[in-house]
Amino acid sequence: MDKDQLERYEMQFGPARGKLAMASDLLTDALVLVGQHGVYCQSVRQPNKPAMDLQIILQCLNESKELVLQAMEKSKPV
Repeated sequence: MDKDQLERYEMQFGPARGKLAMASDLLTDALVLVGQHGVYCQSVRQPNKPAMDLQIILQCLNESKELVLQAMEKSKPV
């Protein structure tokens, strides 16, 4: 984890929302890496799709990121 980036986010958004923003960035990075890996690990049953385990990982990461973004939105100051 990039502590400098986390400090910037916490300064910009506050402690809780800053941590959520950092978590969102980390999830985005993980999504990119899994997506790149999926290009090389194709499903045997479904050509042009990532292997089934990568599809499940992508789904979990996407759902996690959505929850983080929803939490950021709900904790937004009015």
